[in-house]
Amino acid sequence: MLLSSAAWAASPLLAARRAKRSAALLVPLTGDRSGLGLSIANAARLAETDASALSVVDTGGSAAGAVRAARTAVKGGATMLLGPLSAEETRAVAAAVSVPVVALTNDAAARGGGAFVFGITPAQAASAILGYARSRGVRRVLAVDDATPWARASVAAAKAAEADLGLTITVVPLANGTLPAGLEADAAFVPGAAVALAPMLKTRGMQLLATMQALDYRPDAVGALEGAWIASPDPERFATFATEYAARNGGRPGAIAALGNDAAMIAKTLREADAMTREGVLRDAGFDGVTGRVRFRSDGSCARDFAILVPTNGVYQKVAESRGA
Repeated sequence: MLLSSAAWAASPLLAARRAKRSAALLVPLTGDRSGLGLSIANAARLAETDASALSVVDTGGSAAGAVRAARTAVKGGATMLLGPLSAEETRAVAAAVSVPVVALTNDAAARGGGAFVFGITPAQAASAILGYARSRGVRRVLAVDDATPWARASVAAAKAAEADLGLTITVVPLANGTLPAGLEADAAFVPGAAVALAPMLKTRGMQLLATMQALDYRPDAVGALEGAWIASPDPERFATFATEYAARNGGRPGAIAALGNDAAMIAKTLREADAMTREGVLRDAGFDGVTGRVRFRSDGSCARDFAILVPTNGVYQKVAESRGA
């Protein structure tokens, strides 16, 4: 049972115990991805302002470096690790330490063994938009594979969930930037080249379904996507975060930096509750953040809320929310 803030105030011993708990952020501060690592660290510090509660340790961008960073952090007293970035690093770290690892990878295969996959996965986004489409009467869907990694994984996830979603899903490869003639469906799920295919789909009378990869704020792109249904983290939340980030650090953060901010908030929430444990990560209430509310599962995956956006009159309007994709 979690103790209230009043209980903490009444117990100096427990307050002191809580203060000793800390997390470590494992990111590349050297090497090819050092710029990304720095942006994640800067974003995490927006959420956790107590420097003694969150250390940042350089992984160098390799599995071996991530293991060294993890062991250094745990030896220094960290009871939870945030990051690393890649699936390879995550698996190596989870095998090397015994504390919870809230990894920033979006490769679902990296979960387990103490590691929780916190990145936004293709399966999460596909489930969110297809579930919404099903609720709006869509039954037959073309899933368009443009051979990019995100699209390929999204289409595979959609097909795997076909029965659970109650949809008939036909996988269609994109050939020379177009779709074969004669295909019929209520909607087309296009996790990749949505802007390019939008005019063709309108001509064929198909509802366009997409994920956050389709978001493009250029006026001509928003116009092309008019009426599409898109699953994405809430842009308003991200805008608030981006403004705060720019005010402190300059520049514009990316989606992975936002994940770093949310991971630090998770660690802070659990630190303040004296629950920086696996059981704490799995708490029923889940966690709220820039990238949406999440609830972790015992297998190391997480359920994530998404906003459903519809481009209308030049802006992305939120029309619904998908809970727990």
